[in-house]
Amino acid sequence: MTPDQFKSEMIALLPRLRRFALSLTRSGPDADDLLQEACTIALQKWEQYDPAQPFDRWMFRVVRNLWVSEVRKRQVRQGQGQVDAQDAPELHAAGSADETLEAKQIRRKVTDLGEELSQPLLLVCAEGYSYREVADLLGIPVGTVMSRIHRARKQLVSGLVSEGAGRS
Repeated sequence: MTPDQFKSEMIALLPRLRRFALSLTRSGPDADDLLQEACTIALQKWEQYDPAQPFDRWMFRVVRNLWVSEVRKRQVRQGQGQVDAQDAPELHAAGSADETLEAKQIRRKVTDLGEELSQPLLLVCAEGYSYREVADLLGIPVGTVMSRIHRARKQLVSGLVSEGAGRS
């Protein structure tokens, strides 16, 4: 089937597709939007059509699938169809409130270290770079990177220990 034949068949099918879209949406403007989107997608994917199957069934399936997708989108927009945070695979809850507080304290302490100590510490511990890579990134010797990370860790530990002792 050529692109021109495809377009001709689609144009001939438009009244039936419009009635079908109207039966799905129950709204004239929504039916027109759905039909327009379906025709756009069909024209973009015309090469995927298998001439062995009836063209009208293929187009009706395109319209129906688009409508199902639209209904799902609307449900999410209206607050339906949402997944609880603990059930969502891409969202992981942090843990207890104490763990969250500790993480915030550690972040604050790392920030308080100053750029000279916090940069190499974060690059090695958080970003996973090697000492050599951090030395190259910062333009300093590897020994300096090691020394700064050692000092940063000592300051963090002493700061967190003294903060913990103040709470007891």
